[in-house]
Amino acid sequence: MENRSVALDGPSAAGKSTLARRAAKNFGYIYVDTGALYRCIGLYTLRNNVGSKDEQGVVRLLSGINLEIVYDETMEQRMILNAEDVTDLIRTPEASMYASDISAMPPVRAYLLSMQRERAVKNNVVMDGRDIGTVVLPDAGLKVFITASPEVRVQRRYLELIARNIDTTLEDVEYDLITRDKNDSERQAAPLRVADDAVVLDTTDMDLDESFVALCDLITGRFGK
Repeated sequence: MENRSVALDGPSAAGKSTLARRAAKNFGYIYVDTGALYRCIGLYTLRNNVGSKDEQGVVRLLSGINLEIVYDETMEQRMILNAEDVTDLIRTPEASMYASDISAMPPVRAYLLSMQRERAVKNNVVMDGRDIGTVVLPDAGLKVFITASPEVRVQRRYLELIARNIDTTLEDVEYDLITRDKNDSERQAAPLRVADDAVVLDTTDMDLDESFVALCDLITGRFGK
């Protein structure tokens, strides 16, 4: 039987990762957070004092990067960068901005494409990112574009960072989110957009549980239980 694939796309802080992780556990699928891959390259670039917009400099670094996606005993995705678990280190605002700039570079996207697709070939997956339904898994069995109003997304991201003891302000979060939205939607390489055959799930007026039920209903409706 062909593996089942759920492609979740959407803007920053729309709730994709939280919902994808929870849905994967619910259905017994593998969760793949593709944004974490770009964050790892962003962190490596930052550590090597290369500018986030220096494409030639970033490309030169790729040969020194060894990335692994592993799962802990609770099936939580962990990111291993050159034998170091950087799962928590890649979630800072600075790493996020580096990831946004670097994700616009075609050589970086090409470098990571096969790793992402390989997961869906070998497993039932819920995969989230910016171009999953349009580029990475164009033949996904279900494509969902998860979104919410900018105001709601700013508040969600702010609370997430505060919960992780990351010192920030609402103003800084808003600036970062607006910048990422612009970068993601206007980049030439695989811009953020709604796939033609995607279902749009607007979670502005939903809490997490309501959003989760709505997503699970879409998955069940497509694949069954």
